[in-house]
Amino acid sequence: MRRPRLLHTTQLVAASLIAAFVTVPVRAQSSSPTEALLNDRFVVSLGVFAVTSNLNTGLAGTANRNDQRIDFDKEFGTDAEQTRWRADALWRITARQHLRFSYFNNDVRHTRTIDRDLPWGDYTFLLGGQVTAESKFRVYELAYEFAFLRRADYEIVAIAGIHFEDLTLKLSGNASLTVDTPMGPVEEAATFTTKTNSVPAPLPVLGLRGEWAVSRHVFLEAAGELFSLNYQGINGNWSDLRAGATWMFSDHFGVGLGYDHFATHADVDKRGFNGRLNLGYQGLLVYLKGGF
Repeated sequence: MRRPRLLHTTQLVAASLIAAFVTVPVRAQSSSPTEALLNDRFVVSLGVFAVTSNLNTGLAGTANRNDQRIDFDKEFGTDAEQTRWRADALWRITARQHLRFSYFNNDVRHTRTIDRDLPWGDYTFLLGGQVTAESKFRVYELAYEFAFLRRADYEIVAIAGIHFEDLTLKLSGNASLTVDTPMGPVEEAATFTTKTNSVPAPLPVLGLRGEWAVSRHVFLEAAGELFSLNYQGINGNWSDLRAGATWMFSDHFGVGLGYDHFATHADVDKRGFNGRLNLGYQGLLVYLKGGF
């Protein structure tokens, strides 16, 4: 009596496993490499930028009462040491429901002799001195996607999630410090100073993304994310618009060329940064894409 019951239980378990396996998105045997990207459980890409940046910012402080700003690209040049790259990873939970993680890294460092006094918060970096400027910008994004329109060769998804920006600015050089006293502002003697400010900013994500398998080897994609926020000391807006074309040179891998335009405009009132921030990047992205 136990053997038939055991056999029946085994059959039920096997049927359940088969059903669960069938519901998971898998690469179709007859599909092209580009159409398979619309069904792969995991799709990853890693790219480097040939990019033009824009970092214009002002910091409040006793030495900066006239709301002077620093255009970092203008003051320190665009020939600085740079590291810029982007990574994306997509997990298809089901054919229509996805999780996507994105990471962008932008590090710039440059040293030059400044030709004017440079106020930054309570400090003033002095004319004729060597100043080193460093900016480290990180963007992390975790988003849920729903494919509300899906066919064998294309899909359009809605995006909702969380986007975290982390900007650190550092100036190093000879600088005087202005302090408030009962008699008014007093400027102290210049010494070698390193001034660091950090702006962590968690922001919501809303947007759309589309993908199209144009032919067996050509895969197009485009995405747009826009948002405006006034919350906990941050009042501003940001946007991220990108598009790309991938040439699938094998069943699982392709090389792509894309364009990305990102911009943040914000008035920030935080302990580590109190001022105005205009930051953006735009340029070509060369990337490697893989689907599994």
